[in-house]
Amino acid sequence: MTIGEAAETVRIEPYRDAHFSGVDSLWKEAFPEDPPRNHAAVAIPEKLAVQPDLLLVAIDRDDVVGTAMAGYDGHRGWLYSVAVRRSHRRRGIGELLVREAEARLAALGCRKVNLQVRSTNEAVVAFYRALDFEIEARISLGKRLQSQE
Repeated sequence: MTIGEAAETVRIEPYRDAHFSGVDSLWKEAFPEDPPRNHAAVAIPEKLAVQPDLLLVAIDRDDVVGTAMAGYDGHRGWLYSVAVRRSHRRRGIGELLVREAEARLAALGCRKVNLQVRSTNEAVVAFYRALDFEIEARISLGKRLQSQE
């Protein structure tokens, strides 16, 4: 299925409360080893408090089949939680989500988008490279400011 074909059956829209169970189920499938701080019950309310229109869902009929979360700090944009149900992969849905997130970020004045993936996840790296993302010589550092399980 091409991106055009996916666009005929799948719509991308901002998250609504009615999508919660579908997103929760999808994230458990796509990110089974994520820590609790990244689970839908924690991440969604936090995202809805800041730039809620940048939490996107892909809907096929009435089912949530994909997500993308984006953020913009006035300098750089970021992509997070891009996921597509196993049953709907390789249909262009991931590309639809990323392109919509990019368009929304660009509308806010964003000129560069960053994302992080696990270095061992070659399939995801290939997906983003096909969408013109480049591997950059960077080291990702992180620091927790609050203790969360």
